[in-house]
Amino acid sequence: MHGRMSIHTILTHPGGAHKDDFLACSIMVAQHGVPVVRREPTEQELDDPDVCVLDVGDRHEPGKNNFDHHQFPRDYTPTCAISLVLQHLGLYEDARLFCDWLEPAEWFDTRGPNKTAEWLGVSRDVVSKMNSPIDISMLRRFAQSQRLEAGEPVYELMRMIGQDLLDYLIGVREKIDFVAAHVERWEISAGGDSFSALFLPRTESVIDDASGGLARYILVQGLQQDVAAIVYPDSRGEGFGLARFNDHPKLDFTRIEADDDVHFAHNSGFLCKTSATESVRLMEMLAGAWG
Repeated sequence: MHGRMSIHTILTHPGGAHKDDFLACSIMVAQHGVPVVRREPTEQELDDPDVCVLDVGDRHEPGKNNFDHHQFPRDYTPTCAISLVLQHLGLYEDARLFCDWLEPAEWFDTRGPNKTAEWLGVSRDVVSKMNSPIDISMLRRFAQSQRLEAGEPVYELMRMIGQDLLDYLIGVREKIDFVAAHVERWEISAGGDSFSALFLPRTESVIDDASGGLARYILVQGLQQDVAAIVYPDSRGEGFGLARFNDHPKLDFTRIEADDDVHFAHNSGFLCKTSATESVRLMEMLAGAWG
């Protein structure tokens, strides 16, 4: 991710506000902690890399901290100011994978509600039904402001939202990189079948939500159709958790719930916890759950 620069002002357009410009500004507020000014930029400001111009100005020039999309052709892939900011920070690909709200926001901002509803495969009124009073109030208060500074309620909420988003995306990437450095792929034979499982060993340094880290690694690597199960360190004990991936229909861990080293099996069969730590035994358990 790009380091902090000497930005002293974040500038965006006046008038109505959308999720796009609000979130782009929130990320930059979290990054730089400088005032947000809502008015048209001057040519001098567009040429000044110390002024970050968002969603206005008809220029996309990351080197000058200008991030506008309105000059793109009408048939351009849906791209908005937050897309451009996330690209600049090296976070866009992960955001597209792990932030389900991003692509609809891009469509809504560039194509409008009718085309977005059509793209989502829902009726137009469904889009309106998903509006939240939180969104409405935040965007309304942001739109009413000509200048926002540190210490003001809307500014500090923007800082929180931007920081939470950055922390989430950076944390996701750290987990994926950790899994990539340690994961093992197992091929399990059971009843004439064979299936793949991913195993994350217990290491000196650990990650929170190891199962989630494995799931995201599988998504990034495009292994969704290949992997049936994941095995990961149990955060509540010395053993491991075994879980089916994507609710694989042939794995049911209630089949092994009577085993001495299984201390919990969810009654829906998607997960069990074991005190076993040896790879051979864990593989046996996966095979025993297959049917």
